[in-house]
Amino acid sequence: MAKQSIFGRISALVKANVNAMLDSAEDPQKMLDQLIRDYTNNIAEAEAAIAETIGNLRLMERDHAEDQTAAADWGNKALVASRRADQLRGTGNTPEADKFDNLAKIALQRQIQFENEAKSVEPQIAAQNQVVQQLKDGLNGMKTKLEQLKSKAAELVARQKVAEAQNKVADAVKSVDILDPTSELGRFEDKIRRQEALAAGKQELAASSLDAQFNALDDIGELSEVEMRLAALKAGQQPAVKPAASQPAIDAPTAPYTPGE
Repeated sequence: MAKQSIFGRISALVKANVNAMLDSAEDPQKMLDQLIRDYTNNIAEAEAAIAETIGNLRLMERDHAEDQTAAADWGNKALVASRRADQLRGTGNTPEADKFDNLAKIALQRQIQFENEAKSVEPQIAAQNQVVQQLKDGLNGMKTKLEQLKSKAAELVARQKVAEAQNKVADAVKSVDILDPTSELGRFEDKIRRQEALAAGKQELAASSLDAQFNALDDIGELSEVEMRLAALKAGQQPAVKPAASQPAIDAPTAPYTPGE
């Protein structure tokens, strides 16, 4: 029963339409992995069953060969006994001749027995040889299917990696318009404008400080002085010179003292 069972599984697996099973599967990758496991396990069981079947077949063939050898040996013994009987009968020794003829008959009976045993097992040997050949063919078929499944699995893995790589590339260029060659220049210009705006903001903040305001008042005073001098020049007047900052007075040197003055 076990051999018939494994033979049936081999036939079913060899005839299985793997592509149709994968096409109809909800998860082809999961189905593919399961099929690889099933074929691998059944191949291991088939190899064990075929090895056992071949072993039994070789025992039957060995027994058959031994029966044929025994039949030939008993035939030779019958021939020797018959010749010896003829020799004795030729010398007039009839009782001894009959004795050897009886031995020849016994040998012939044994020969017939072994020949019948050999003939009876020959159909079984032929049938077992056919089964073994079918099992071998089925095993080779399963191995071929398994290699196809592994190749299909490798193909799916490769396609998955390619798809993942393509998705990464698509995500990387999603923000860049590949049809617009100035898109990168636009991004660079926008970055410079932001930096310029930041610098302007810092300058405005610095100008709003108290020191900057007082410096601005000094600048206004200097400009007013320039305007006043320019107006005086145009009126034909000597521009008034702004007095220098007061310096501490220095006493003039006294004349030397002369007596009688």
